[in-house]
Amino acid sequence: MGVQPKTVKRKPAKAGARAKSRGKAPGSRLTPAEIEEIFRRFSKMSPHPKTELRYADPFTLLVAVVLSAQATDSSVNKATPDLFKAADTPEKLIALGEPAVTEKIKTIGLYRNKAKNLIALSQKLVAEFDGKVPDNREALITLPGVGRKTANVVLNVAFGQPTIAVDTHIFRVSNRTGLAPGKTPLDVELTLDRAVPERYKHNCHHWLILHGRYVCKARKPECWRCLINDICLYEPKTPPPAPS
Repeated sequence: MGVQPKTVKRKPAKAGARAKSRGKAPGSRLTPAEIEEIFRRFSKMSPHPKTELRYADPFTLLVAVVLSAQATDSSVNKATPDLFKAADTPEKLIALGEPAVTEKIKTIGLYRNKAKNLIALSQKLVAEFDGKVPDNREALITLPGVGRKTANVVLNVAFGQPTIAVDTHIFRVSNRTGLAPGKTPLDVELTLDRAVPERYKHNCHHWLILHGRYVCKARKPECWRCLINDICLYEPKTPPPAPS
């Protein structure tokens, strides 16, 4: 995630009282000024964040994102070069066939069901979309194996739309920090869409995913090196590890 920020010490405050006195952003526990500062810092540290999935065009991106469900990006990146060498278009993937696709992605979780979905979505792309990946959510989510999160990733990365794809990392970071608390991914997405300044919205989910993957980790957040630890409402902050 780049240069590690210096830990900022602050006096703990009651989150509700602080937010109420300053005026919270819609659906957030943080103020608009705090949210602006969070993304200003992310932008300064990483002006052009990108997905860690490897792809060449909208179709290979769509395939990679479908494969990444309940799997790591690194596991997907290990499997897709061989798959894309044999089939980098819907037509080629259909011709390759489900058994061969299954074999090429068998190192990825849920590979049998994913192979079935890849064949089915390729068939639908050819039959209904002239073999092209559609650039709108309504059409994308009609494809087998494609839900709202996958559609949002494709729209953002392939077509440059300011959509926000809420995965487990973003869901955790948004709730833990107070940025966009919600009981469901859709709750979090809609709050982020309202609260995040427009100029940061396109890169928003990349920054939050990377932050959750490498700093604000699920089991134990590494608060001592967090770029936004003086704004985040999570308490108590985790201390740095003891010297070995």
